[in-house]
Amino acid sequence: MHLPAILETQLLWPDEAAARVTAEHLAAALLPSPDAVIELHGPLGAGKTTFVRLLLRALGIDGRIKSPSYAVMESYELPAASGGGQASHFDFYRFGDPREWEDAGFRDVFAAPGLKLCEWPEKAAGQLPAADLQLFIELMPDDSRRVRAVGRARLVEALST
Repeated sequence: MHLPAILETQLLWPDEAAARVTAEHLAAALLPSPDAVIELHGPLGAGKTTFVRLLLRALGIDGRIKSPSYAVMESYELPAASGGGQASHFDFYRFGDPREWEDAGFRDVFAAPGLKLCEWPEKAAGQLPAADLQLFIELMPDDSRRVRAVGRARLVEALST
């Protein structure tokens, strides 16, 4: 069995425009059929939801992109130009026990093809499949973001181009 190469890189987002460029590069790497699990780690206010919105926009989602803070999951139909399929955005912040993931019926969602974007994945520890990409976002004193990206080589390499 051949395991995919795992790489790590550091990024700096001095502003939202830099995060948008990263999102556009990641979107391009996910095509032609976005099917990946992406975890976003970081404290409140780090920019996890903002990055998800930028990525979904780069994949062609129009209209309102809501934060799943209260609903836990928001789903979007990707346009045919982005390969079609489903993108699901999760926010596990309110989970008090990782078993809530199973109780919510997310096993079926994660078993199906499509893009899964997970904020606060540590709140569903032991339930989520292995991530294809993990982004660790750190808010700096000057409001820039330092990002450590760990994951499949093709996705990590795309972020640093």
